Amino acid sequence: MPLNALRARVSLAGRVALALIAMALIAVPVGVLAARWLDSLAYGMLAGLLAAFPLSMWLARQATRRWVAIIDALRNGIDSLNDQDYSVSVAAAEDAELGGLVSAYNQLGDTLRQERLGVYQRELLLDTVIQSTPVALVLTNPNNTVLYSNTAARKILHEGHKLEGHRLDSLLLRAPAPLREALALSRDTLCTVDMGGVSEVLHVSQRHFTLNTQPHRLLLLKQLTQELAAQESRIWKKVIRVIAHELNNSLAPISSLAHSGQSLAQSPDPAQLMRVFRTIEDRANHLASFIDGYARFSKLPQPRLQPLQWPDLLERVGFSTTFRIDGDPPRDTLQGDAAQLEQMLINLLKNATESGSSPQEVSLSVKRQGDQFILQIADRGTGLSQDVLSNALLPFYSTKAGGSGIGLTLCREIIEAHGGRISLANRDGGGAVVTVWLPLIVGSEPPPIKNARAPAA
Repeated sequence: MPLNALRARVSLAGRVALALIAMALIAVPVGVLAARWLDSLAYGMLAGLLAAFPLSMWLARQATRRWVAIIDALRNGIDSLNDQDYSVSVAAAEDAELGGLVSAYNQLGDTLRQERLGVYQRELLLDTVIQSTPVALVLTNPNNTVLYSNTAARKILHEGHKLEGHRLDSLLLRAPAPLREALALSRDTLCTVDMGGVSEVLHVSQRHFTLNTQPHRLLLLKQLTQELAAQESRIWKKVIRVIAHELNNSLAPISSLAHSGQSLAQSPDPAQLMRVFRTIEDRANHLASFIDGYARFSKLPQPRLQPLQWPDLLERVGFSTTFRIDGDPPRDTLQGDAAQLEQMLINLLKNATESGSSPQEVSLSVKRQGDQFILQIADRGTGLSQDVLSNALLPFYSTKAGGSGIGLTLCREIIEAHGGRISLANRDGGGAVVTVWLPLIVGSEPPPIKNARAPAA
C-alpha cells in the first residue's frame, strides 16, 4: 500500500498514538541507560524525555501537517466569503475527519456563487426595466441626496445628465415652478409643466420608507399627457353621442308636432292644438333641463370654504328630502361649501329614495374618525349590480331611462374638491350604501379606500 494512502487511512488519533509509541520507544531505553550511568532513576527519566522531545516535536508536525494546511485553507476561504468572494474553493481532503468538512465548504461556496449570479441577473433585469420605463424614478437619502435615478428622471430634472450625488433641492431650482410646488406637497398630485416647448401633464407620487434604518424618499413622475388626451377624446365623443341622442329624441317629436300643428291650425277644435303645444312645451322643458344639468356640471366652481355645523347642514337638507338620521351628528366644525355639500347630500339621498327603498328606510349617519368625517347613506332598495358598482361614478353613465349620468359624477366632483373620497357598496340584507370620507381640514391626505362589502346597518 502506498505511503500516502496509508497516511490518509490513519486517523488523527492514530497518528498521535503512533507518535507517543515512537517517543516511548526512544525515551525508555535512553532513560534506562542514563539511570545506570548517572546512578539516578529521576535523572535517567529526565534524560530519556529530553532525548525523545525533538523526535516527538518532529513527529507531531508530520502527523498534523495536512490538518493544519486544510484548516488554514478553510480559514482563508471563510475570510473570502466574508468579503463576498465566492470563487475560492479548497482541494478535496483524503483524510476522513476533514474530508466531509472540506466538501461541505465547497458546496456552500457553490451555492452562494449560484445565488449571487441569480441575484445579479435579477438586478440587471430590474435595472434594465427601470431604466427603460417612461416613469421617472428618483431615490434620495435623509440628506436629500440622490442615490439612484433612471433615464427618464435625468431627462426631466438634469437634461439627461447623471443625478446621483446631487442634492435634489439644488436640481429642482432649475425645474419648472409647478413641479417644485407639486413636490413640496406631501401627497400625490398632478401638475402641468413646459418641457421643450410642449405642455406636459405629470403625475407626481412620493413614498417614504426606511432602508438600512435610514429614512428614504422615492419620487415617481409619470407623463400623462397622451393618456389624458386619449381619455379626453373618448369622453368628448361620448358627450357628443349623448347630447346628439337627447337632441334627436326631443327635436324629432317637436318637428313632427310642429307639422301636425300647422294642419290643426285650420281645425275648428282648439283642444287638439293645445295638446300639441303642451307636448312641445314638455319636450322643450326636458331638453332645457338636460342642457342645464351639463352646464352646471361643467361650471362647478371651487368650493368657498366656511365653518359649518353638521346639525344645521342636515336640517337644511331635510327640507328638500325625507330620510332618517342614525345617531347624533358630531359637534365638530366642518370646513366646506354649504351650497355644494347640500347639493351633494340631496343628490345621494334622492338616489337612495329612487332605488326602490321606502323613505323610512333611507338613513344617513355622520361620525368623526380621527381627522376625518365618515358619512354613510344607506337604503333597502334593489342594490347595485357589479356593472353599476364599477361604472356608477363615471361621467354620463346612467341606468335610468332618460338619465343624464351626471348626478353621481357631480357628487364625486364636489367631494373631491373638498379633499374627500366616495365609495359605493351593497349592504348585507339588501340595499346599497354610499360612504363619503371628508377631511376635518381641507388639504389633508384622505385615507385609502378598500373595495369591501359594507356592514349591515
